[in-house]
Amino acid sequence: MECQPNPGKELYRSYRGGVWARCPVRTHVVMPCESLEQILDRYARPHLQAGDVLVISEKLVAICQGRAYPVESIQPRPLARWLSRYVTRTPAGIGIGSPETMELALREAGTARILLAAVVAACTRPLGIHGLFYRIAGRKVAAIDGPTPYTLPPYNQYACLAPEHPHAVCRSLAQRLGVPVAIVDANDLGVTVLGKSRGVDAALIVALFADNPLGQGAQQTPLCILRPVPTPPPAPTQ
Repeated sequence: MECQPNPGKELYRSYRGGVWARCPVRTHVVMPCESLEQILDRYARPHLQAGDVLVISEKLVAICQGRAYPVESIQPRPLARWLSRYVTRTPAGIGIGSPETMELALREAGTARILLAAVVAACTRPLGIHGLFYRIAGRKVAAIDGPTPYTLPPYNQYACLAPEHPHAVCRSLAQRLGVPVAIVDANDLGVTVLGKSRGVDAALIVALFADNPLGQGAQQTPLCILRPVPTPPPAPTQ
C-alpha cells in the first residue's frame, strides 16, 4: 500500500519514541444503511498487515447504522428551537446549535436530561465554568454532527447521531479483520475515541489524530490505517 496523506496533513507522526504512518483510505460516497463490514472488506482489508491499527470515522459507522438524517426530514419541536439559540457554535461545526440537531439531542438523551444540562450550564457559564452541558447531556449528545458547507454531499444537508454500541462494533470488526479497531470523533479542534477493541491504546489514537488526518471536507477518507514504522538499527561503532 502506498500511503499518501491528505492535503495539508503529514504522513508520519511520532509517539513515545516511535514513528507511525497515518494512511488515509479513500472510499466511495457511502449511503445510509450500507454494510460497514463489506466496505471494510473492500477498502481496508487488502492493505492491512500485522501491527496495524484501523481507525474509522464515527460518521461512517453512524451512516451505515442508519443514524444519519436529511435535515429536511427532522421536525424540531418549539423547545428545540428555543434551546438551540443558546448553543455556542465553533469553527468545527454547529453541533446542536440548530433546531434540527437540538431535536436529535432531545430524542437521544431525553427532555429532562437536556433541560438539566442547560440549566446547569446557564448557571455556571458566568462563573467561567465551561463544558458541563455535555458532561451532563452525555457523550452521545456531544458527538451529534450538524450539516456544514464543507462536508461531502449529500451529507452537507444531513444531521448525524453518534454510533450505537461503538465498543461492540470495534470488537466485532477486530475479530473479522485481524487487527485492532477504533472509532473516533475527530475534527480540527480535537479527537475523542468513541469505541475501541482489545489492543488499542486510546492515548496513541488521540496523539496521532490531533490534527485530524482524515480531513474535514471532501477527502472521502473515513478510514485510516495506523502503521508503526520500523526503527533502523544503530550504526555499528568503529
